[in-house]
Amino acid sequence: MTAPESAASDAPAAPRSQICSAAEIGAIAHLYRGEIYRSTVWRTRLDSTTNWAVVTTGIALSATFSTPQASPLPMALVGLIVSMFLLLEARRYRYFNIWRARARLLETDFYTPMLRGEPLTLNTAWSRLLATDLCRPRYHVSLARAAGRRLRRTYAWIFLIQGLAYYAKLAIHPTQLTALSDLWARAAVGPIPGEVVVGAGVVFHLSWMVFAAVTLQADQRSWSQRQSLIAIG
Repeated sequence: MTAPESAASDAPAAPRSQICSAAEIGAIAHLYRGEIYRSTVWRTRLDSTTNWAVVTTGIALSATFSTPQASPLPMALVGLIVSMFLLLEARRYRYFNIWRARARLLETDFYTPMLRGEPLTLNTAWSRLLATDLCRPRYHVSLARAAGRRLRRTYAWIFLIQGLAYYAKLAIHPTQLTALSDLWARAAVGPIPGEVVVGAGVVFHLSWMVFAAVTLQADQRSWSQRQSLIAIG
């Protein structure tokens, strides 16, 4: 026997896949039910945060447009509060994504072969990936990418309404806007000139737009890398 052949014979054999027994299929089914339940709970928590942002924006709208003499300041401040809700929801989304990704992996690599009539096996790529994720749980997306997803899907519309309502208030109350100097006077907050306030609002909304675009590109790069792979995230 040559040296290479001897070394090959001494190397441990690669682990072989095994057909799932009825008990193992039942255990995986219960695991799937648990992951679906946890993802549903965290999905509800996401909806709660969005509801807080919508209600807060509605209260600011009511206060701002209650009378022609009402200050537009609530519509400016509500943007900061909605930003806080967005960051809170991004944190919750990272937890939700853990359970959602596990359930999705079971759907695509366990239940789909079952429905196709293919043999169900363990110790394959998907089961090892799931076992690793169960033993060493981790976030699958960063906080920035999570915030970008929630911003593009929900909070962008809230920020749009907030911005349009603020500038509409400046344009129509207490009378229709006729001069640019009136705009600066209406937007002024105490000693802060109106030009600074309006400029800060424009920078605020442009910053969120840039953030949404940058995180979308990061998501697209991640999706293209995982397109032909078994992955969680």
